Amino acid sequence: MHGHGYAPPPAKRPPTGLLVVLRVIFGALPLLSIGFLAWVSTLRVAVVTRRAVDWWIFLGSLLAMGISFAFLSTDHTDDFSSPNGNVGMSILLLNAVACTGYFLFADIRHYSRPAPPFHPGPLHGAPHPGAHYGYPQPGGTGAPYGTPVPQGRTSLPQPPVVPPPPQRPAPVRIDQVRAELDELSDYLRKRDGRTGDGDGR
Repeated sequence: MHGHGYAPPPAKRPPTGLLVVLRVIFGALPLLSIGFLAWVSTLRVAVVTRRAVDWWIFLGSLLAMGISFAFLSTDHTDDFSSPNGNVGMSILLLNAVACTGYFLFADIRHYSRPAPPFHPGPLHGAPHPGAHYGYPQPGGTGAPYGTPVPQGRTSLPQPPVVPPPPQRPAPVRIDQVRAELDELSDYLRKRDGRTGDGDGR
């Protein structure tokens, strides 16, 4: 209601030494746990990048781990030597390798991008002084700082409407009057001529 607020500042890049330590830990965790903790690395990527694709990959790693557990649960041998046990262990180890590779790829790509410049905007409830909702306010007049201004549909200022110049009456009317006067004068002449003829007789 009071503007868009401050844009969240971009995440600061951790020091290079800390990044290396985190990459070693989260890269080795899926392999050292034989795939049981492979989802931790994809969760780390999804939390850091906040991309929908990474969240889907995290869910995919959980699904792969669930499928492998389903196969392993049907194996009743001690060393998972049955076909179901082999399939379950293969899925588990492949998931661990895939999660490690994707974690390293996504983490390096994320931190190698240059950070976008940060331009703070106005806070919620505190519009920028001198401007409310994108409209400049005249100096000294307008709503006090932080007072909500009712929103309405914005319209661009319209140029003043200039009335068209008055048009002169068409010359057709003048010609019509002249024609009527000519007819009247002809009628009067004929009438006068008849009257004169009658008087002479």
